[in-house]
Amino acid sequence: MVTPSGLGALLLLLLASGEGQSTEEPRNPCLRHIYEDYYDTHNLEEKAECFTNCGHLESDPCDVGNLQRYWLNYETHLVENSVSETVNMSFMKALVRNFRTDTPEDLVFSLQPAQIPRQVAKDEDKPPDRVRLPKSLFGALPGNRAVVRLAVTVLDIGPGNIFKGPRLSQEDGSSVLNNHLVGLSVGQTPVTRLAEPLEITFSHQRLPPNMTVTCVFWDVTKGPTGDWASKGCSTEPGAKGTVCRCDHLTFFTLLLRPVLDQATAKALKHISQAGCGVSMIFLAFTIALYIGLRLSRQRFQSEDAPKIHVSLSASLFLLNLVFLVNVGSSSRVSDAACWARGAILHYFLLCVFTWMGLEAFHLYLLVIKVFNTYFGHYFLKLSLVGWGLPALIVVGTGSANSYGLYAIHDQENRTSLELCWFREGTAVHALYATVHGYFFTTFLFSAVVLALVAWKIFTLSSARAGKEQRQNRKGVLTVLGLSSLVGVTWGLAVLTPLGLSTIYIFTFLNSLQGVFIFCWFSILYFPSQSTAASSSGTARVDQTHSVSHE
Repeated sequence: MVTPSGLGALLLLLLASGEGQSTEEPRNPCLRHIYEDYYDTHNLEEKAECFTNCGHLESDPCDVGNLQRYWLNYETHLVENSVSETVNMSFMKALVRNFRTDTPEDLVFSLQPAQIPRQVAKDEDKPPDRVRLPKSLFGALPGNRAVVRLAVTVLDIGPGNIFKGPRLSQEDGSSVLNNHLVGLSVGQTPVTRLAEPLEITFSHQRLPPNMTVTCVFWDVTKGPTGDWASKGCSTEPGAKGTVCRCDHLTFFTLLLRPVLDQATAKALKHISQAGCGVSMIFLAFTIALYIGLRLSRQRFQSEDAPKIHVSLSASLFLLNLVFLVNVGSSSRVSDAACWARGAILHYFLLCVFTWMGLEAFHLYLLVIKVFNTYFGHYFLKLSLVGWGLPALIVVGTGSANSYGLYAIHDQENRTSLELCWFREGTAVHALYATVHGYFFTTFLFSAVVLALVAWKIFTLSSARAGKEQRQNRKGVLTVLGLSSLVGVTWGLAVLTPLGLSTIYIFTFLNSLQGVFIFCWFSILYFPSQSTAASSSGTARVDQTHSVSHE
């Protein structure tokens, strides 16, 4: 008979032994262990949610390599264990059928993403998305089998990290076409080095001129989790689709990547260096001219507009200088030195954006909001924003270790250009937030202010009878001059996706911003202010004594 105390001791022993044996699965399905041959509907749908849930944020933890193996093994499972000939799920469509190895003709299958793959009859029109398997493929399979079981799958991998790989995550602008993969498998038997390649046709709209397409396959031997590779595949792009020819079976897709080959990168580099050098000379002239006018004319010591112009000129001069040093010197430096280079380049770039925004703000006060524009220590406050705000952003970005070596690759994955900037990989989010987002915010504000000022200028010109043509000409010149201050040429970055021609125009005009600023400054303040008053429809913008009293 077991006494109560004996029951208590037995219970404690059972609980203690149970603690050592219990292995609770993680609640997150994207982190759970993968069990082989465990492919019921619920488990498949649960794992398919990871295609979206496994994002680029640390708050979305996933075992990406484990999940990729799950789907690679599922294709093998379909061939060797599935009794059904079709799979019809929202994220996967598959056809699994037996085919004779002595088939007299090539096999063609439709790959419409919303439909289950199907065999296309010989006399049927070929669908835009399709795969052609040469008849020689079946005869080359080992084992002298009379029948082979083949799986043709279309897998929607969603916007997450699964099947993206380092090759995509490190290259800004690259993507998988429509997030769809095409899988071809005959089970665990590897099929490589086909005498006649298979053909996969991916349909798509006409691509922008600055984008290129590359046929790739998932290579499990690349790194710990695998990556996309193009060895054994050729790419034949067309206006409405791209034909991929590969000499093996696996998962395939079409990568869209930005075009920047070595020749283009070298040409743009030379244009930038020449333009920045010329711009620095004229920016130095602008600063020297301001110093001379400040020493010779008492009023220049109190006016705010010339000070803002010179602050923008100084920040642009330093940005050009740092850029020339960064691009012209070797990037093979220590990590600390490259970090410092990237941080300094980022700082002066943000200073330029900020001072262009402050130019627009000052223009808004003087032309749009004419009344009640008094600010104590006005230029001092602008300087704190113009030089201080970028410093805070750089400190925050640098503390996240975002700076380092950045490489630009061409379509053949060769390095076109290296410089110390934002590190490749996760730092791209900091780049989007602190450079792209910051620029577009200041640029939109500047563009709105410039549009309002232009509207006032031409409204004023049209009210002056008999001098309309002359005033309109002066108005156009005035708007062009003001646009150099608020950085309209930087807005051409929005048009660069249209093609290489816009990239060249952006690089050329933007690198000469210092020349435009010098011309505008000279027209306004040299040789005399009276000349400026007669040559500018908005001379009051820079002639107004001040919006503050320092």
